[in-house]
Amino acid sequence: MKVLHVVPSYLPAIRYGGPIYSVHGLARAQARRGDDVHVFTTNVNGPGESDVPLGVPVDIDGVKVWYFSCGLGRRFYYSSGMVRALARQAATFDVIHAHAAFSWTTVAAARAARAAGVPYVVAPRGMLVEDLIRRKNSKIKRAWISLFETANVERAAAVHVTSEIEAEEIRKLGIGMRRVAVIPNGIDLRDLAKKQAPDVKPYVLSLGRINWKKGLDRLIAAIVNVPGVELILAGNDEDGYLTQLKELAFEHGVANRVTFPGYVSGEAKWELIMRAAVFVLPSYSENFGNAVLEAMACGTAVVVTPEVGLASVVESAGAGLVSPGTPAELGSAINGLILDREKRDRLGRAGRVAAESMFSWDSIGEQMDQCYRDVARR
Repeated sequence: MKVLHVVPSYLPAIRYGGPIYSVHGLARAQARRGDDVHVFTTNVNGPGESDVPLGVPVDIDGVKVWYFSCGLGRRFYYSSGMVRALARQAATFDVIHAHAAFSWTTVAAARAARAAGVPYVVAPRGMLVEDLIRRKNSKIKRAWISLFETANVERAAAVHVTSEIEAEEIRKLGIGMRRVAVIPNGIDLRDLAKKQAPDVKPYVLSLGRINWKKGLDRLIAAIVNVPGVELILAGNDEDGYLTQLKELAFEHGVANRVTFPGYVSGEAKWELIMRAAVFVLPSYSENFGNAVLEAMACGTAVVVTPEVGLASVVESAGAGLVSPGTPAELGSAINGLILDREKRDRLGRAGRVAAESMFSWDSIGEQMDQCYRDVARR
């Protein structure tokens, strides 16, 4: 199949976290299957731009990536060059897969697909959640939903979500969906470091964007109930939230036990996960939880809140604990694992098995291709 993914930002803009890796993981898996896979994206990379060629395909792991510049509409990733390219090329694809909400790239992709008579799939990537909309830029987001997002989703051949939690959140907004494809993100176990990390003094780890939705405020409060253990919060700071977290750690009297190493990648990231006694993701809203899957693949026991999309898998696979986010309950869950090495190891082994058997990118690529074939036949 000839497939086009449309996404606001892409490699090397890794500052945007999970969606960058998950979209590329999917595109790469499809290319390995023999699909002709293209990506239309912008060169936006934080306040600057990625140093990439514009308007020509760049090969990344067998995926043809086309970068376009943004003008005055940078905040919504508006690119006139991408709009023109979509108008010229949309009809040449078997299916178009648009990722993200509240982005002009999805609007442009949906419009071009409808004009060309090509089926398209929309993946909101966890953005269509009532609580997230209410907390930040509510008026702008509700206006955008009314003007664009409802039509984008309701007229899509399928809506791609990574968990049932995400599908339910979209329904709560009153947006209809013709077809829902629940297909999780994957992991390429070949990316893992080959060596095993040595035993060290146990620490608690949370890794991902430093963002309010990750629930790091309640993790800092919970670590008060885990005496003598270090907490590492690794990731790229967003919107200056790191300053608030440091102040919170000081207020709770745990500043000397909380460290912020910043963004960590490659082998250093895998080693950090492997060495952790417990990995925790206490998000207020999380459509999937890529970092949780990475921890499971590393054989590290995990603790997540019910709002994390992977919570049901963590529970059913016996890979960790699902705990409410209150400081007392979350702290108790973490401390229980810290004190029980045998249980941690057992949960870690179960997580590794689940990651290998359920979430390989090759399997995810096949599931998505089947979805494409279904919508193309219709």
